[in-house]
Parts: sequence; C-alpha cells; structure tokens
Amino acid sequence: MTSDQQPPFIMVDGSSYLYRAFHALPPLTSSKGQDTGAIYGVVNMLRKLLDTYHPERVAVVFDAKGKTFRDELFEAYKANRPSMPPELSSQIEPLLEIVRAMGLPLLQVPGVEADDVIGTLAKKARAAGWHTVISTGDKDLAQLVNSQVTLINTMNDTVLDEQTVPEKFGVRPDQIIDYLALVGDTSDNIPGVPKVGPKTAARWLAQYGTLDNLVAHADEIKGKVGESLRASLDQLALSRQLATIRCDVDLDVDLEDMHVAEADTDTLRRWFEELEFRTWLRQLDGDAPRGADSGAAGATEANREEALHTDYQTVLTQEAFDAWLTRMRNAGLVAFDTETTSLDYMQAEVVGLSFAVKPGEAAYLPMAHDYPGAPDQLTRDDVFRQIGPLLADPAVAKLGHHLKYDRSVLANHGVELNGIAHDTMLESYVVDSTASRHDLDSLCQKYLGHANIKFQDVAGKGAKQLTFNQVPLETAAPYAAEDADMTLRLHQKLWPKLEVEPRLRKLYETLERPLIPVLGDIERTGVKVDVEMLKKQSRELAERMQEVEAGAHELAGEPFNLGSPKQIQAILFDKQQLPVLAKTPKGAPSTAEPVLQELALDYPLPKLILEYRSLSKLKSTYTDKLPQMVNPRTGRVHTSYHQAVAATGRLSSSDPNLQNIPIRTAEGRRIRQAFIAEPGSVILAADYSQIELRIMAHLSGDEGLVQAFAKGEDIHRATAAEVFGIEPDAVTTDQRRSAKAINFGLIYGMSAFGLAKQLGIQRGEAQQYVDLYFERYPGVKAYMESTRELAREQGYVETLFGRRLYLPDIRARNAQRRQAAERTAINAPMQGTAADIIKKAMLSVDEWIKAGICSVKMIMQVHDELVFEVTESDVPAARKEICQHMENAVRLSVPLLVEAGVGGNWDEAH
Repeated sequence: MTSDQQPPFIMVDGSSYLYRAFHALPPLTSSKGQDTGAIYGVVNMLRKLLDTYHPERVAVVFDAKGKTFRDELFEAYKANRPSMPPELSSQIEPLLEIVRAMGLPLLQVPGVEADDVIGTLAKKARAAGWHTVISTGDKDLAQLVNSQVTLINTMNDTVLDEQTVPEKFGVRPDQIIDYLALVGDTSDNIPGVPKVGPKTAARWLAQYGTLDNLVAHADEIKGKVGESLRASLDQLALSRQLATIRCDVDLDVDLEDMHVAEADTDTLRRWFEELEFRTWLRQLDGDAPRGADSGAAGATEANREEALHTDYQTVLTQEAFDAWLTRMRNAGLVAFDTETTSLDYMQAEVVGLSFAVKPGEAAYLPMAHDYPGAPDQLTRDDVFRQIGPLLADPAVAKLGHHLKYDRSVLANHGVELNGIAHDTMLESYVVDSTASRHDLDSLCQKYLGHANIKFQDVAGKGAKQLTFNQVPLETAAPYAAEDADMTLRLHQKLWPKLEVEPRLRKLYETLERPLIPVLGDIERTGVKVDVEMLKKQSRELAERMQEVEAGAHELAGEPFNLGSPKQIQAILFDKQQLPVLAKTPKGAPSTAEPVLQELALDYPLPKLILEYRSLSKLKSTYTDKLPQMVNPRTGRVHTSYHQAVAATGRLSSSDPNLQNIPIRTAEGRRIRQAFIAEPGSVILAADYSQIELRIMAHLSGDEGLVQAFAKGEDIHRATAAEVFGIEPDAVTTDQRRSAKAINFGLIYGMSAFGLAKQLGIQRGEAQQYVDLYFERYPGVKAYMESTRELAREQGYVETLFGRRLYLPDIRARNAQRRQAAERTAINAPMQGTAADIIKKAMLSVDEWIKAGICSVKMIMQVHDELVFEVTESDVPAARKEICQHMENAVRLSVPLLVEAGVGGNWDEAH
C-alpha cells in the first residue's frame, strides 16, 4: 500500500510471465490434450497479485504480433530466439480471453514491445502521482525504477526498488540503460561489448558515471577489454537505443481506462471447464476458498477450516500418556509418526512419537530432547515398555506415512510394529503414480490445501541444522503433532478414492501394503561386501584411468581435463573438427553420452573419453563409496528401497543404488564380485527369464509367440526363423541378434530408424524386419494398436493387476510428446506387470522363508532378480523352492521361467 493507503497501480508484464510460466511449470495438459501449464501459471500469478494488493487499477500487457521498431533499427534483433513452440502458442488465445474475463484491462500495441507500453504508462502514472508496481521477471524494466515505481517478481517474491537495484546490478536505476548497452543481451541479440560482463560494466559506470563519459575516456581503459571497448564504439549507440524502453508510445487508452471491471463468470466458467481447472470452477460456484495457489484439485472449505482448528498436546506426564494409551486402544485407527536423530534407518534413534486418532487432535510424546533447559520427559525405556505391546499388536490398526522407515527405527530399540493398516504414501502412489510427488508435504498441499510446517523451519538449514533432539519443545511439538494429524486427514481423502476402485484397492491391500515389512526386512538384513577387494578394485581403476587419460592426451596432442565438457568441446570440435551431431540449449556442441557413443563408432578419442567416464563413475559411485557405507554394527551395506518413485511400479534403490551396477562391462561385473556371503553360506541369484516378452505374449494373445514359449523354444531363435523364413537350426548368430533387437526393441517402442542404428543396417532393411515381424506375429501388432487407442480414450493404461499408468501427453498436440506417450502406453503395461509379478514373488518367497524350513535370507531385489544368502547345506532345497514360488507367483498363458545360479559372490551366481 502507498503512504495514503491507496492501492498501487499494478502493471503486469504478461509476455515475460507467459514464457517463465511455460518453462517453470511441468508440461500440464487437459484430458483432451490441450496444453495448459502456461495459462495456469500466468492466471495463478494474476490471482496472487489481486489477493495481495486488492488494486483498483491494473494493466496486463502482452507483446503484439509482428515486428517492432527495434527490428527496423537492427535486422538481427532477437534473431537468436527460436520460434514459439506450438504447445505454447496454443495457450495464448485462451489466456487472453481469461484475462479479459477476469475484468483486467489488457493491452497489446503493434509496433512496440510490452516493455514500451509499460514504460509509457509508468511515466503517465508518475505524473499523476500514482505509486506503480510492475510485476515482471525482465531485468530491462529495472531502468523504470524510481521513487514511485517498484518491480516485483511474483515467481520468487523479489522486489526491486531504488535501494535494491544497486544491490542486484551494481548500478543505479538511471544507469541501467548504459549498463545493458555495455553487457549486451544474447537472448535479444543486443551486441554489447565483447568480454564485458556485469562486474566490468558496473565498475566502469561507477568510475565514469555515464556511457557517454566512458566513451570519451575509452583510451584510458587498459588491456584486452579496453581494446574490445574501443572496437565496439561504433555499435554502442545502437546497443543503447535497443536497450532503451520507450516512454512515449501513442496509446488509444488512458490511465482512467485501467480500472478493474467485474469478472465475466460465464466466460471464466466455460474456460475453466474446457481447461479442467476444477478448483477454480468450484471457487466460481462458492464451493472452494479463494487463494492464489488453489489451481490444483483437492482443497475444500471444510478441510481448510479443519486445518485452522487444532488441539495439539505435548505429553510430559504419565497421566497424560495413560490417557493417550487408552484413546489409542479404543480408536479404530491410530495415526502415528516417529521423530528421530537421522534419516539413516539403521542409525536413527527415536526422539519422540506423535499420535492422532481424530482430525485436529494430536499429541507429541518427547523422550530424548536434551538441549539446555529441556523439561523433564518420560524416558524412552518407560515409554517403549508401555507402548510396545500396542505397537506390536496386529489388532490395533496403524496408519502412517512411509511406515517402512518408522518400523525400522523402532526395531533399533527392539520394538515391533505390526497391524500396518494404511500408509498414505502408498495410497497416493496407487491412486496415481504420476500426478505428484508422494511426500507428506506435497500431498497435504495437493489434497488438503495445507502447507505443513517444514523441518528446516524448526531445525534450521545447512551446517547449523539441529538434530531433532536439540529442537526446543515449543517448536518441535507442533511440527511433530501436525505430521500425525495431517497423515490422518490425508488418509480420509485418499482412502475413498481407493474404495471406489476395486482393482486399485486390491493392488494396494494385497501387494503394496504387505510389501512394507518384506522390504524393511531386506533392508535391515543388508548384504556383505568384501571391503579389501573393493579397495583393490579402486586402485586398479585409478591405474586404468591414468592409462586412458594418457592415451587421450596423446590422441589430442595436448593435455586436457577428461571430466570437463568445455575442454572436451574445444578438443573434439574446435581442434579436431569432428562433426557436431547435437547442440546444447545454449548452442554449443554437445558432449553428452549418446553423442560421444555415436562419434566413438568412427573416432578413437571419443571412445577413450567414454571409457574414462565409465571408469570414473564406477570408482566414485561404488568402489570408493561402498566401503564407507558398511554399517559398523552389522558389518553389512544397507540400501533403501523405494516403492513410490517409478511410475510403472518398479522398485528403485539408493545409498547405494543397486539397480545401476553395470553388468555389461568386465569392470561392472567385478564390482558384483565384491558382494559376498557370510562364511558357510553362498549367494543364490534367481532371475526371471525374458519376463516382459512373456507378458507381451500373454497380453497380446499372439498364437505364434504363445506357442514358442509353451514349447520352451529359444524365443529369439524362433523369431529369427519366422522373420527370415528359415528353419530354427539354420538361424545364424547375427540373425538371432537381429531378432533379439526386434523382440526387445518393439516392446520399448523402438522405431525402424532406431533398429537400423542398433543393428548397423539401412533403415529400409530395418523396416522390412519390422514388417515381417508383424506379419508373423499379427497379434502383437493388434495389441499395440488397440493399446494406443485405449490409452487415447481413457488417458491411462493398466497392468495385468490393475495398476494404472496415467499418460497426460497421450492427446498432446505436440507430436513428439504424443508419440513418446504412445510408446509408454505399449511398454508400461509390460514393465508394470513385471514389477507387480516380482513383488508377488517376494511376498510368496518371504512367507516360505519365515516358515523356517531352510536357512535363507532375501538380501536384494534388482530389476527382475531376487538375490539370497543361503546356508550351503540348504542350497538344493532352497533353489527348488525359490524357483517354484517365483514361477507360480502368477499364472499366465505362457509359463514363467526362473533361472537360479549359486556362487561365492553375486557375479558367480549369474
């Protein structure tokens, strides 16, 4: 507000925010394929401005179509800018209609840019004595800042005024034009002075005051930068003219025309329905609260009110604890959460517990806050002695968010957690694996319209961040109690979504939720690694890297840093003049791995660079790091498995990432040799054979594929025989390799072009292979076509067990995005079904292990493989049982085949 409490005149640089919203937000689309992300971003920003300032006068300014006077001044002006992508241009007209329907004056003036219109209005507003706020992300508009004009960037809430412009740019607002003329602008193609950056320009203007004075003393500037300045004198005037915002544009409107009008709710309703902005639709009808961030579906007035009224208790006495124990015993469902000293589930100690049995009512029970002046608390031993039986009782239903972690840290104190009824992270994941992140804060924002207290708000950031036991109770308790409360409220939003979808509910109840303790046990069991072997491998990798580096330097004719993309660019493309196959977003030759792989087919240096990168990654990620990750108490490495990350349902792992240890290189396989068993035991690795191809046979029902698998034939040899029209015995190694590429390539959406590239043949020949394949296996082609069509109709595909894989781009107008979604539509049901099958197998094998018939530990899950540590005497029985459980996890129209190997280490077991 201004000093006299009059709201400011708000001007919005619509063009600036259009591009920023487009690039900042994920590619949102409606169910009809209409791109909506930029519209949502700009409208959300406008709503935020209106809610913040409640202005009476507003101008939303966009660039008009066509050239401007700057194009006439300088033909190359903005020549570097790519043309507007169709997925953005399709959003402009709907956005403009929505802005007008919101009652906001909208301006587009031909021949000038939005900046010039804003500059002209700002000058008029100043003459009228108005305070003006310009909402923009464009640094050029800093030249308009004065005592009555302020810039605000609503994307990061930064403000530029007479005090902060010098802090940001090093020059005053009245020097910004000269500053821009010197620095130039690559996006607008304003020349500037080569070699002059922001610091040099600011230093010169601090010394000489103006560009004219600097030019008059150009001979005083020393060195290369001085030479560059003097060589650029002729174009500086043009650069300054291009950078100057005009404040004298002839406008058909006046300041008095800038009043906010009444919104056209009929038009807004039509567009919000068309673009599927459902919460904004409900707000129009009075069914949801008004808020700048309410564009995402989920928040209702009721649960916003609920979030405001809370009764959170801090339990410090036995009497209060007894009362809560009674409440939890009598509750139908207990939401609970642990507060701990670490995110490492093997190292973490419990600091406190929080509970909720009714929305808005929660408690935090601290046990180990030990900061100076901390109040007396119930001891951890006493609390676990009393609450342990309740937590272990399977008849008391428990609810949490990411309960696998809580279960594990409780186990560190000898406390069992049974009766896991619900996990909101997994509920969200099963409802829609692709819609958002599945952390508690993101889900509460999405479904409850509630911003949770952040951990850094109570514990601080960076090196000074406190562990939770050091956080004062007055801030720790509301944070902890809120987690339990919000988990309960979130469950009440998510569970009804599963209840009405029987297949999704079954997937959640019979697969994802039961997997929590199984994965937790695998994590806590861990895997033994040979530390000395890894250290030896690190030394050998270092020696090989030195050899490769020396060879690369010799080929380059000079030393260079093999880890520096910039230096690699200079050697490969400037010095050796290798062909530029791709460019970075900034226009430099790309040194990305696919580019180097293609170059490596013809040139030796890129091949060595790739080898160096591979060796370096193995060394830093595994051979150096794994020894440091051995738990001192167990002597084993403990990974973390993630259920709610991959959209297809596949598990992923981290710290260490077991899924990414390469097996196609000798060095990668050697790392697997360091994964060993305890004395007296061996490693048993059981792997599904060609599971995705078998799923393709089942889903497509293709008679040829089904028969080949039913007969136990080598599927790649059988495919080669079909495609090349020869007997299986006559198939050559190269023909089988080609058939294998076709089999796997098609289920991953590979085109004839990609197949040609992989096999090193002409595209026409590859297309013939594809055509012959579909001719021999017509059921596969029919399945692919029907799957694409079904995906377009319903917006998702499903696995065999009902897991939904949503495809927001399946109706996108952008062909590249749409085709990528179509490829995913074909592959995702197979990959997702494979993920579901191995999860079913894990549950079945775990149940058999717990029967105690054999001494077996499940220690890893990697892709389509389960890895076990088995006592040597139990190997024959264990191998037979594990294979049977895995092969019988599900019945398909073709048999599932599991191959199991045994060895002293993981590599030998393959």
